[in-house]
Amino acid sequence: MGKPFKVPPPLRCPKCLVLGSGGLSIGQAGEFDYSGSQAIKALKEEKIKTILMNPNIASVQTNAEGEKQADVVYFVPITQDFVEDVIRRERPDGILLSMGGQTALNCGVELYDKGVLQRYGVQVLGTPIDSIKATEDRQIFADKLTEIGEKIAPSLAVETVESAVKAAKTIGFPVMVRAAYALGGLGSGLCDDEEKLREVAGQALTLSSQILIEKSLLGWKEIEYEVVRDAADNCVTVCNMENFDPLGVHTGDSVVVAPSQTLSNEEYHMLRETALKVVRHLGIVGECNIQYALHPKSLEYCIIEVNARLSRSSALASKATGYPLAFIAAKLALGIQLPDIKNSTTEQTTACFEPSLDYIVTKIPRWDLDRFHMTSKQIGSSMKSVGEVMAIGRTFEESFQKALRMVHPSVDGFVSKLPSVHQELSDGRLDDELCVPSNTRVYSIAKALHENYSVDQIHDLTSIDRWFLHKLHRIVEIERDVKNQTLGSFQRQDLLEAKQAGFSDRQLGRLIGVQENDMRNERIKQGVKPWVKQIDTMAAEYPAKTNYLYMTYNGQEHDLVFDDQGVMVLGCGPYHIGSSVEFDWCAVSCIRTLRKLGINTVVVNHNPETVSTDYDECDRLYFEELSLERVLDIYQQEVCNGAVISVGGQIPNNLALPLSNNGVNVLGTSPLMIDAAEERSRTAPWRAVSSVDDALNFAATVGYPCLLRPSYVLSGSAMNVAYGPVELKTFLEEAARVSQDHPVVMTKFIEGAREIEMDAVAKDGKVVAHAISEHVENAGVHSGDATLILPPQTISEEDIAQVKEATRKIAERFEISGPFNTQFLAKNNNIMVIECNLRASRSFPFVSKTVGTDFISVATKVMVNYPLENTLPDLSTPLQPSGYVGIKAPMFSWPRLRDADPLLKCEMASTGEVACFGATAHAAFLKALMSTGFRLPKKGILIGIQQSLQPKFLPTANKLHQLGFTLYATEATAQYLNEHNIPAEPVEWPLHSGGVNPTATRLIQDKEVDLVINLPNQNT
Repeated sequence: MGKPFKVPPPLRCPKCLVLGSGGLSIGQAGEFDYSGSQAIKALKEEKIKTILMNPNIASVQTNAEGEKQADVVYFVPITQDFVEDVIRRERPDGILLSMGGQTALNCGVELYDKGVLQRYGVQVLGTPIDSIKATEDRQIFADKLTEIGEKIAPSLAVETVESAVKAAKTIGFPVMVRAAYALGGLGSGLCDDEEKLREVAGQALTLSSQILIEKSLLGWKEIEYEVVRDAADNCVTVCNMENFDPLGVHTGDSVVVAPSQTLSNEEYHMLRETALKVVRHLGIVGECNIQYALHPKSLEYCIIEVNARLSRSSALASKATGYPLAFIAAKLALGIQLPDIKNSTTEQTTACFEPSLDYIVTKIPRWDLDRFHMTSKQIGSSMKSVGEVMAIGRTFEESFQKALRMVHPSVDGFVSKLPSVHQELSDGRLDDELCVPSNTRVYSIAKALHENYSVDQIHDLTSIDRWFLHKLHRIVEIERDVKNQTLGSFQRQDLLEAKQAGFSDRQLGRLIGVQENDMRNERIKQGVKPWVKQIDTMAAEYPAKTNYLYMTYNGQEHDLVFDDQGVMVLGCGPYHIGSSVEFDWCAVSCIRTLRKLGINTVVVNHNPETVSTDYDECDRLYFEELSLERVLDIYQQEVCNGAVISVGGQIPNNLALPLSNNGVNVLGTSPLMIDAAEERSRTAPWRAVSSVDDALNFAATVGYPCLLRPSYVLSGSAMNVAYGPVELKTFLEEAARVSQDHPVVMTKFIEGAREIEMDAVAKDGKVVAHAISEHVENAGVHSGDATLILPPQTISEEDIAQVKEATRKIAERFEISGPFNTQFLAKNNNIMVIECNLRASRSFPFVSKTVGTDFISVATKVMVNYPLENTLPDLSTPLQPSGYVGIKAPMFSWPRLRDADPLLKCEMASTGEVACFGATAHAAFLKALMSTGFRLPKKGILIGIQQSLQPKFLPTANKLHQLGFTLYATEATAQYLNEHNIPAEPVEWPLHSGGVNPTATRLIQDKEVDLVINLPNQNT
């Protein structure tokens, strides 16, 4: 008999420090706002004073007010020094590391290793540090699993490139490289030979001191289990998930299905029992994720990794099952046991009950690789996606097609056309497109099926399980049948079969050559309507008390009655560049305000990473498509009395006019006015161009450079500055692809201008709240990539007055009632309007928290005609805030996007943001910069400055020299600096090696420099 398990005594933790994840980046996105918000809610429920550290000002968890919010929030970098400073000041009893992703976990381990936590008596809540190390350190992890006879792929942990080569020769190529203490597969890669291994290992070792060389299991199935365990050793598997793509594609970049569809009963229980055994042996307390490689033709399996924290998969599992993993994990970290935690979905069962699903969930990632022209579209072990969607259906076909439309609103479903541009796939060899995983491979599979490839052929090329391929083949077969129909010949059963397989009205209409509205009317006429179903975690064994809903055509009745008219709020959809957690913050603020006013809320969104899709944030949550068809279905079924479309970004904003034309009461600014503001060609001095000759003639008239942009897009998609006719032709073609339904517009680009941003709320055309921010960068850098200062530091009073007057006129002219954002150019005391968006902008969370007025709450009250406070910052109010400065800085993901040009342009590239505060702009800026992951240099700085900029840079170079830095510079820059008595060692640019001086590449590889300042042209 084994030793009896000793249950530890309950923890006493009056005050808890929670570490957040910081700004959103590829591999670490909005799922940690959701996890952290859930954890804080759990801690507050236990009457624990909660201290939060997180510089992500756009997150819901950093709100200052509300019963679900932390008691104190610090907007500072998540680094050892800053965390120690907060610990010294706040003296918490415990620290929660598992809710802030890899950032929080790595920082916590560092604090422990350096004795900081021990020195201040801070207890790590939940999984102990030794267990965290056992999951993060690849060698300890392998040793731990070997102790219990569990299987891992043959592997060796190494710390140098030469050791990596030796390990690979021992194991045998191909091998997989994995970095320790890394997130989203950063630094990992598949290596077929020594040359590739040296390249990947060298890069990985710049990110981590240890890497694992592992035998490749390419082509095996990838399976995940989410497990919770309490301090009394009670264990539950909450959800199992299966990757559509075989091993070799990072799970964050793979289509994922829950529950698993192709496992046998024996395989399912074998992996479940293994998961419980591993979690117990590692000593996990709370929640963890375990990933397997399963041989497709045998019971052989290997454990890939265990994440002893909340993860992207945890957020997906929570939303897929209705089991609030982060909330429960936080309770478990306090020593509360699973049987003592009530299932808040059923309100009858406890957290010990494993969820049972009577539906299929499909997650599909969202990539934005088209923005980065030099970056490979191939996907592999290092994650590249920026967001994801989750669809729910009663069949795989229904769930899968819904998810494809959610990812890209322009996509009809499982089709062979690329997203957003409706462009046919290339005429290259289809076999190659199928063999190599990419962000468009699913469309290549559709093309192959349309070209009569067999399921076996596609399986041999992709290693995707035949079960999935047979289901996709059925979609294509139904499509072929539909093409033989006409609107008048559709039989009810045929129409129902197509809808049950996930076909949309627009998709069916295009197949038979009719408009979406005509198809919708015919469907309704034939009595083919969707059913509303509840997610109850128990497959209807126990009645659900929450209204967590989805729609399906595979049903016979509704799960609830519709007697509460309410206001519909449309969420943001998948996170992508330009539309991220900022718009989830806006949606949550709107929902919470409506509920405080006693108004029932109906929320529609499909992003599993968001707080707005937490089941208890609203009265009714529909995890559904943000399409005209589905929004009308829900609006009409719920008999809503209005819809808010202005808080979720561009996707809901684009629905304003179509919804209004179909009888929806769009709250706030008139959809006709929204349309007028979005159609840039109606705004002088923009010119709509319909041909290349038209564009060339306009450019010849006003002179280069010229700015091109499509209408009805977010984050500057396909927006570019053309400095000549060749660039103009290229950019015009790109813009036309992105904006096929609206004109491409041009204007003269004004160089050297400052940019000013106005965020405001108006009521009946009168501004009732405003905030003015200044961009650090000159105009030409997208506002989402710019650094914002609030209040402005260098803008004259005359310019501020002009901005206010222009804002007053805009609000009056467009009869605005709700949120809006206007961007201005300032040059030579002349103020010009760049654009005006009659919706919330991504800077609303920043200005709201900096000024101390929730602009979305104000806008919501305006939209439902509720009285406003008399203390709002209207246009007569002096600039705010006073006494401190707030700075918002962009967060980029360049390490994930190899070969991407980091030069900032009109098209947005950042994936997240942070903000910090200080007594001066410089103090706030330094903290904000460090919050993005920037490390202050300690020794060498490499400089390359264009000749015309060198005189301006001279004082900065002199300061760096006086601070004791060794300066290296490109040959021309070094000569200039030395001529002005600033010592600088010349180096050769990477493309000019072979001279007497060391190359820039070698200096970086040898870690002689830890900062590069590169200003090669005026655009930088």
